[in-house]
Amino acid sequence: MMARRSGCPVCGQPTLAEHKPFCSRGCKDRDLLQWLGEGYRIPGEHVDPDDAEGAQSRLDTSGERD
Repeated sequence: MMARRSGCPVCGQPTLAEHKPFCSRGCKDRDLLQWLGEGYRIPGEHVDPDDAEGAQSRLDTSGERD
């Protein structure tokens, strides 16, 4: 069984039911801004947007084109 967090994921203060899992509207908004500003990221390889079309064609293993 997973352990539950006992506090706000932003500041660690006790959570309030109104803003759960956060302690306040401020922490809720700060978390949203992290998501919108790409503050939360999963590390991975850099993808060149100019090469995106070439990568898609390499995924096509059937050899057929539309």
